[in-house]
Amino acid sequence: MKDTLVTGAPVIEAKNLDLVFQTNDGPVHALKDVNLTINKGDFVSFIGPSGCGKTTFLRSIAGLEHPTGGTLTVNGMKPDQARQARAYGYVFQAAGLYPWRTIAGNIKLPLEIMGFDKAEQDVRVERVLELVELKGFGKKFPWQLSGGMQQRASIARALAFDADILLMDEPFGALDEIVRDRLNEEVLKLWARTGKTIGFVTHSIPEAVYLSTKIVVMSPRPGRITDVIDSPLPKERPLDIRDSREFIEVAHRVREGLRAGHADD
Repeated sequence: MKDTLVTGAPVIEAKNLDLVFQTNDGPVHALKDVNLTINKGDFVSFIGPSGCGKTTFLRSIAGLEHPTGGTLTVNGMKPDQARQARAYGYVFQAAGLYPWRTIAGNIKLPLEIMGFDKAEQDVRVERVLELVELKGFGKKFPWQLSGGMQQRASIARALAFDADILLMDEPFGALDEIVRDRLNEEVLKLWARTGKTIGFVTHSIPEAVYLSTKIVVMSPRPGRITDVIDSPLPKERPLDIRDSREFIEVAHRVREGLRAGHADD
């Protein structure tokens, strides 16, 4: 029997979620009738064309955008309450490291804001640097690290206060394929070690299939969910699993879901 992951209770729940932006050119319907449950320990990827609401949904979970209809809860709370409770860490598309701070200094920033004492900050920084395989790089500055290493530092910063949920908005989109493959492997290892619930935005079908326990396929605006695919792949996933029949079948289903979404546009 395959070593498939068994996930826990619901952590994020969206019911009939709508989000309309008011602009100078009129209303923009970013999300429409989104229904989704993410359970504890899930690794959920969101994939769809540009402008389909993937990032908007992730930002709504984080309380950075505010839905105009339906309900959204994070750990049973409203997103704003979950943000105040430090329920999640957020990794943006760009690493967003301050160039005048060392890598350790960048990772410490949220800990400083949250009021952790210096000794606890140092302990946490060392722990997450080791977790993302950057041990020994804490005194370096961002410009001294490669793009992939900077993004790992950004992940370490999001992990520093040990939230149970990690939200990642296309963190590897700007990296070359070789670096991206390496970081995909490292994120899977990190997820296996920490047991965190991860929401991950991507435009890459292979990346979505390789990483996820659940793949959410979204349509062009207004953003709707056209398919939710529970992955049949085992928890342990070497890169060459991408050549397997099961992987190719899931990738085909994702591709068909994306085409169907365009056909309904």
